[in-house]
Parts: sequence; structure tokens; C-alpha cells
Amino acid sequence: MGSVKRIEFLLICFFYARVSCSSVEQKIYVALNNTTPCVRLLNATHQIGCQSSISGDTGVLHVLETDDDLDWITKTGPHAPYMVLMDSFTFTRSSMMRLKNSSRVAGVAVIHMSTPPDKGFSPHTSCPNQNTGVYTESYGPDLANCSTTVWNPLGNGLSYEDFPFPIFSLADDNETQVIRKCYEDHNKRVNGSAPVYPLCAMQLFSHMHAVTDTVTCMRRTDLQNSFSINPEQLCDPLMDYNVWATIRPINATAKGHKQNESMVIAATRLDGRSFFYDLAPSAEGTVSGIVTLLAAAEALRSVTQVAPPPRNIFFVFFQGETFDYIGSSRMVYDMQNNKSVIDFDNVHSFLEIGQVGLRREQNLWMHSDPISRRNETVNEEVAFLVSNIKSAASMSNLTLDEPNATQALPPSSFQRFLRVRPIPGVVLADHQSSFINKYYESLYDTAEYLKVSYPPNLSPEEQLEYETEAAKSLTEVATLVARSLYKQAGGENSVLKNITADTKTMAKLLYGFLVKSNNSWFRSLLPREMVSKDRILESSPPQYYVSLSQNQQPKSVTTFVKYILANMTGTATNLNQSQCQNPKDIPGESKDLYIYDWISGPASENHTAGEPFCVRAPVRLAKAMSPAFELRQYGSREYSTWTESRWKTIKARIFLVASPQLQMLTLGVGIAVLLVSLVVTYFISSKADILFSSAHDAPNTTY
Repeated sequence: MGSVKRIEFLLICFFYARVSCSSVEQKIYVALNNTTPCVRLLNATHQIGCQSSISGDTGVLHVLETDDDLDWITKTGPHAPYMVLMDSFTFTRSSMMRLKNSSRVAGVAVIHMSTPPDKGFSPHTSCPNQNTGVYTESYGPDLANCSTTVWNPLGNGLSYEDFPFPIFSLADDNETQVIRKCYEDHNKRVNGSAPVYPLCAMQLFSHMHAVTDTVTCMRRTDLQNSFSINPEQLCDPLMDYNVWATIRPINATAKGHKQNESMVIAATRLDGRSFFYDLAPSAEGTVSGIVTLLAAAEALRSVTQVAPPPRNIFFVFFQGETFDYIGSSRMVYDMQNNKSVIDFDNVHSFLEIGQVGLRREQNLWMHSDPISRRNETVNEEVAFLVSNIKSAASMSNLTLDEPNATQALPPSSFQRFLRVRPIPGVVLADHQSSFINKYYESLYDTAEYLKVSYPPNLSPEEQLEYETEAAKSLTEVATLVARSLYKQAGGENSVLKNITADTKTMAKLLYGFLVKSNNSWFRSLLPREMVSKDRILESSPPQYYVSLSQNQQPKSVTTFVKYILANMTGTATNLNQSQCQNPKDIPGESKDLYIYDWISGPASENHTAGEPFCVRAPVRLAKAMSPAFELRQYGSREYSTWTESRWKTIKARIFLVASPQLQMLTLGVGIAVLLVSLVVTYFISSKADILFSSAHDAPNTTY
């Protein structure tokens, strides 16, 4: 009974000790919750990104505002290592490279300001995807490596540097004010003199498991999978899904060539990136193309049902294009190996929608490949496509032109197709040569930059319907694309004037993809279980970094495009839920030709849940993972080899740190207390029979 009581007593002590420790930790540390790290990425040859040590990196906080601050951090400050706090205007290549080359820096925290730098900012390279495009030593060597046109002249390449310390992005909110106050109260220099202890310090945790390159990482992962009972994945291939649809359904289960099918491919990309993990607004770089192609698909639906053109139109949205064309290279590989629903013999021509949201004076530019156009047949076909686009533009206020005949194609998915065959094609963009986009692949390529803004005091529902200037402008582009595709597919000229994109639809698309995905229109197009259980809908726009497919589920932007495209190209049916989920026995229905989705339906006027119904559409997903990983060619120079490192803990916190002298004194006192405790414990233990004896033994009694 006594032992039970002692156990209860120990449990009570342990519980209170845990509570006390937790309370002490909360008093010492201030956790920073609204942060986003820079993470490690690897390819066939090297690693990029950032990481901390396994136990996190700690440094005294110092705000970087001037060159004098930079000298203090890297040369003269007495409290190294430093944790550098800077705003996004100071986050430049020159300052970051000085910090990288200093051994006195523990990490960097960048405050993301809402106002972008006027002169522009792009952490991407100046020549995106230069090693995996069509231009090489054997194909247009004088055009390779952006030798004639530098597409992204503001690109400083920060996203492709390897930093030996952690770098976090901080939102400009209350937490940032707490950090600044901590710095000003404890660390700020007065008249140039060093601050005295205690000092405000920051600790960043972002240890990455992967190192060196993809070849090394995948080899170690494969070894663990082969010999370890509990293997630990060190890195994962960047991957997601492409989305495709056709105006005339094709058998999606039969792979390879489709007899009597000639396709006009209409393409754009789904992904973007910035320096920080999963922060990629990509308004001009990505969203302008997505919404344009979706609105064009809707504009074509009714006309192609009444007057179908001789050729089919194949809409495709490629994922992972930022990272050496993951999605398009996978589709090309599948087409070459009879793993795709079509092959190259089915492709008639190619129209790609690039960056089209910032056109100047109604201008758009039609880019084509000068090398393939040296072939007379290809040149005639490209000229015919250009003529069709110009003819469609003559019915609008848009002006179209071609760049210099010797200029290379801009970075585009079309380049991956040209590596296999000289297909006639055009890339439609708002820039003649270098990008107009000053914030390519950065945090500042936002809705505001695309001029998607709303009058004050509008409710979310009113904003969803509001026709911004950007919506009107992109609707004109979508109308042009739809008419051009119809004409290129052999459609009748007399029908072109009936093809018009809807400004209301464009307004909803821009709101959902750039402002708030959790809106009534998006909810109405998704299955009810996805709306109610999944966290796919948020009070913010989706992010466009491809990352990884979680549990084989597509990224949110891929899911949105799939269901919106189904709405644009499909039809509502009278099937009930059971029939919708299993239509194989219903006359006239075919899962080989269509997908069937039981979607939520639009809410009623009093905002109650809508009536769900079944949509039938020729829309599919196709895996967007580089062929290098299927072929296990992790050092491939032909295909993308990008992987993302795994990690366990991502967190940041600030606290006050004492002087080294006080820390040593505290350690010394602690050791002294420990030694005294050991001596006292030994003395008590050796004399326990005397000190804790309850009574002397009674003398023996003789009877």
C-alpha cells in the first residue's frame, strides 16, 4: 500500500514539474508562428536553398538597414554570430552574398513588405530553364543560354544559391512588431556603441535531411528502403498532375495514336515559385495564362457543340514547368512511348498562352521558333497559324505582331515538344523580347501587380462578381484565343463572331485564383465532401509552387483547374448520385470518354447549400513527374531531376540571452550544486540505517 502511495506521489510531482517546465519555457521564449522558410532543393549536379543545423541556429538579433549595419554584422560587431533582420527592400543579391560569405551570420529573417520595390525584384535566374529548353549546341547554338535575348534581366539568381544558414520570411504583422520592440529595447546601438547584455536573440529551426545532389539523396534513400526496417525518405521528386481536356471526347483508356484525330494543342502552365517554400502568388507569371485558357474553353463550348470544327482542340495545363519543364517533358515522354492518350502524329499545331496580363497599348506578341521555320513546310504552317490569330484579332481592339524573325522562343512548354519534332506553333505573350514582368517568380507577382483591385466596402460576393479592368482586359485575350483555336481547328469563319469570352466568368476566375479560393463559385464546382472536409479552400489565394503531391492528391490549384475545366467543357446530367459514381451500366454513358463528378451546385439566394448534381466532362489528370525518376536516371541531363529535401521541424522563436560571463557563472553554480548534491546524497545513503531507523530493536526476552 505504501509503494502505491509513493508512485502516486511521484506521478503528481512529475505532472507539476511538466506544467512548471512548460510555463517556464513560455516565459523564456516567444514563438513566431507566421513564418515561412527557405528549404533545400536538389538536382543532378548540386543543391540550392537553405537549412539550419540539426538543433537549430541561434544568433543575436541585428536589423540590417544600411551598409554600416552590414559592416557591423560581418566585421566589427562584438556579439557574433548574428541573426539578421531585414525588410524586403534590403533583401538584395549584394547584401545576401556578403552575409553568405561571412562566418558571423547564424541566419536571416526577411520581413515581407506589402509594397514592392519600384525597380523590380526577381530571385529567379535571368535565363529560366536554360539547360532543358530546345536551344543547345546542336539546335540553334547561337540562341542557346539567352545569348540573343535575356528574358528575365532583373533575375538575380538568389533562388538558386546555396545558403549555409536558415532564411525565413516573416509577415509584416504583430509578431514583427514584437521582434522590432525586442531589438530596440535591448540591441539597438546608441551613438555607435555596442549594446549590453541581456540581448534579444532569435533561433531558427529548419534542418534538411538531404545533401549534395539528387543522385546522392536518391541513392541513400534507395539503400535505406532496401536494408532498413524503418526506412526514412530523405528527399522526394517534385511532382503533381497535368490537367487536360478536349472539345470532342477521346478514349482516355486507350493509349497511343488516335486514328483520324488531328489535334490543335492549347497549353499554359500551372506553377510558379518564389524564394520561400510554398509562397508563390504568380499572378502575371502563371495565373494570367490559366484564367485566359479556362475562359477560352468556356467560350468555345456552345459553338463547338453546334458547329464542331474538323480538328479537335486539346487543352492542357502543365505542372512543374518552373523546374525544367516537369509536366511538358513528362507528356512528351509519354507521347513517345505510347503512354499518352495521343502521340506526335496526332498533333497538328500548338498555341501556348504565356504571360498576357500586362500588355501595353493593346499589344500582344506571337513568338515562334526561327530554327524549325527554316523548314519550308513548318514555316508555311506557322505563317498560317499567325494569319489565323491576326484574323481573329481583327474583330477586336487587340494589336498583334511578331518579334524579330531571328529571336528565340521565350521559356515555354512548347520548347519541349520542339526537342522531338518541328511542330508548327506560337507562344502568345505580352512582351516583345524581355519580360515586362518586373517581379517574375517573386513574392510581388500578386493580384495588385496585375491590377486586380476592388472599390472599398464591397462584400466578398460583390467582389466575386466585380469586373475589374484586369478582367476586362484578359477577357479580350481569352476571346482572341478561343477564336484563334476555332479557326486553326478548321472552323467556319461565319461562326467566329459568336465566340466571346464572358467577363463575369473572368472576374470570378481572377477572384478565386488571386484573392480568395474559398468563395461561393469555387464551392459550387467542387464535390461536397471536398468542400466540407478538405482544407483545400482558404481565405487566401492558392499558392502555385509545385512541391509534392500529398498522399497522391493533386495540389489545390490543380484540383481547382480540373473542376473548373469540367464546368467549362462538360454538361450537367440527370444522373443521380449512385449513377454518377458508377455510370458504366447507364446507356449512352462511358467512363472511357468522360469523368463523372457529383458536385455541390450553386447556393440558393438565401445562401443555403445548393442542390448537388452530376457533371459529365472530357477532363483528365495525368501524372506530372519527371521521366528521370521513372527511369531511375537521377543524373539525367535530358529531364528534370529536381527533388525537395525532407525535414522534421520548422519553427522560429525569440528570447533574451545573457552575457557569456553570466552563462559561465550559472553553469559553474549548477555544477557546484550538482557536486554538493552528490556528496549529500552519498552521506545520507551511507548513514541511512542510522538516520531513518524508527526505533531500537527490543532486547531478547527469556521465558
